[in-house]
Amino acid sequence: MATFEDFLKLDIRVGEIIKAVVFEKAKKPAYKLWVDFGDEIGIKRSSAQITQCYKVDELVGRQVLGVVNFPPKQIADFISEVLILGTYSKQGVVLIQPEQPVEKGDKLG
Repeated sequence: MATFEDFLKLDIRVGEIIKAVVFEKAKKPAYKLWVDFGDEIGIKRSSAQITQCYKVDELVGRQVLGVVNFPPKQIADFISEVLILGTYSKQGVVLIQPEQPVEKGDKLG
């Protein structure tokens, strides 16, 4: 069972999607995302399997939550640097986002 100390090891921040493109080389349908986490962390890339619930052209400007302290992961020819959080729901993966607009880089706590 995970402890509260395990949870505290995760650095989960708010970012804003600034670019999204179809990830054609991914084994499962996905998008390549560029997410701005503010001045402290900067822009990070992520591969996200969110194609069932989102069109690529509606992602830019959306705030999301991401784990920014996982090691980078190679997916096909792309390095994914953060894990964007979502729920596995019957309609597909639904992004987790703040209820109100907040500053880029704000930390979940």
